[in-house]
Amino acid sequence: MNWNSIENNLINISFALLLITLITYWINIAFTNLIFFGQLGRILTICINLCIGCALLLRWISNGYFPLSNLYESLIFLTWGLTAVHLILEYKNKSKLIGAINIPVALFIIAFASLSLSKDMQKAAPLVPALRSNWLMMHVSIMMISYATLIIGSLLSILFLIISKGKNIHLQGGSTEYNIKNLETMYNRENTIRGINSLQNANIIVENNRMNLLQSIDNLSYRVIGLGFPLLTIGIIAGAVWANEAWGSYWSWDPKETWALITWLIFAAYLHSRLTKSWQGKKPAILASIGFVIVWICYLGVNFLGKGLHNYGWVL
Repeated sequence: MNWNSIENNLINISFALLLITLITYWINIAFTNLIFFGQLGRILTICINLCIGCALLLRWISNGYFPLSNLYESLIFLTWGLTAVHLILEYKNKSKLIGAINIPVALFIIAFASLSLSKDMQKAAPLVPALRSNWLMMHVSIMMISYATLIIGSLLSILFLIISKGKNIHLQGGSTEYNIKNLETMYNRENTIRGINSLQNANIIVENNRMNLLQSIDNLSYRVIGLGFPLLTIGIIAGAVWANEAWGSYWSWDPKETWALITWLIFAAYLHSRLTKSWQGKKPAILASIGFVIVWICYLGVNFLGKGLHNYGWVL
């Protein structure tokens, strides 16, 4: 039996399903009364997650090591992580926005892995000595799951900034209750003094809906990043222990280690600003959006330089 052929077919099926799922979620956003498309999107995402999981499992069995040793394998695993976190969050929050912003990223990643990387880069290769350790599964898998979680949380912050563009948003304690009450008070005062026409009434309703949506997105982004940050911390600690075992030093200021620390500091600052309420509204969202870029620099950008201890099995 040709395991590589089955694995490639599963990845191709996942790519096709991601494209269909993308259209499904966007239709669900455009036409809010079509509940069927929301359920279909969830079912398709489950199928995608299973297909990618089976492809990774086949690669694991056929090659004898956990498939996280090169760029292609890590991209496929990241796509699996994005869909897994997506399903968990969607089940907990019943939000269709998660799928609408996550599926395009997952589609882009798997397309890049399948279409842009050469066949040689997609092939499994013997592990270098430093990777022949059980820490490969623990450290790298936790880091990839943390990246997936932080990417989704950052995407929600980017969405928050897009929706609130041109608006002066002040969230109090992670909530827009204060703003909504002000709008309602204004509405009641105007209605008492001189009445209010239907257009003004509609504007108040639209503004209230906008604020409620922003509150929901902001709180969800905060919770998701709050989930990804401990995973990132555990992953960095596990990596330090593995580094000491493999290279004799817990920390060597390797480019990958340095950018992992920068990523940790960015999201630590975000969570600190939210917990202390020193920043509200757009400022923490901007910080999380910067974190989105930093995650990708840490994950891909550093390795494209071809320098440091973490460049094996990658592009250069």
